[in-house]
Amino acid sequence: MGLDQLIKRCKKKNAQAQEQLYRLYSSKLFSICLKYSSDTSSAEDTLQDAFITIFDKIGQYKNQGSFEGWIKRVTINTALQKYRKQKVFDIINEEQIEEVEVEVDEEEISLDYLLEIIQQLPDRYRLVFNLYVLDGYSHKEVAEMLEISVGTSKSNLARARNILKEKLQTNQELYVRPIEERR
Repeated sequence: MGLDQLIKRCKKKNAQAQEQLYRLYSSKLFSICLKYSSDTSSAEDTLQDAFITIFDKIGQYKNQGSFEGWIKRVTINTALQKYRKQKVFDIINEEQIEEVEVEVDEEEISLDYLLEIIQQLPDRYRLVFNLYVLDGYSHKEVAEMLEISVGTSKSNLARARNILKEKLQTNQELYVRPIEERR
């Protein structure tokens, strides 16, 4: 059965189709949930909430554009809803912003370690970092999604990068992969 057929059956609340859709996309969406969560348990909760929303709002998907893109957006929005109400963002002066680049040698860094230190970032920094760096949203889009100012988005990104740079420099021995694994 094709994806269009599967979506049609999900729109009719068919439980088998919903289960099939879940199996098809759960691992991809779980990786998104992990990026926006501080731990695995929270990511699992977000994934469950995201699928509830996907099945609830699948009728709004009009078969225009990528279905995968649509469910990713629903998943990101589900993850962000938890933080919007918590007021986790600092109001800052935009002149305090100093852009910092974090140089990462992809051949030496363990992806698991990188994900681990990103998950350790405070919520406000992790969310902005993921949206801007990993998901490619602009500061304007990040600000709209998180209901913050563009300056706060930029500041939180700079602070996230500073924290990551510091952790990478201090814990270099933890993340450097042996030379044999790099080949």
